Amino acid sequence: MWLLDSRRFSLSRKLRKKQAGQKKEERHDQKAAAKATFIYACTICRTRMPDAKTFQQHFECKHPKTPLGVDSID
Repeated sequence: MWLLDSRRFSLSRKLRKKQAGQKKEERHDQKAAAKATFIYACTICRTRMPDAKTFQQHFECKHPKTPLGVDSID
């Protein structure tokens, strides 16, 4: 009787480990999703921005002495 209970316990523990491993594989990678949304990066401070308008505003406010090149936006 004791042997049967210990087998059942070890099988359920193995099943829980397997399910936890599958759950980790199915998780959504938030860092990858965040990187995909930010397409513009400041060449001076490496700050990432989602669109060209925000990028231009950042550049004018944070780096006023540095000229903003047209090729930087596109």
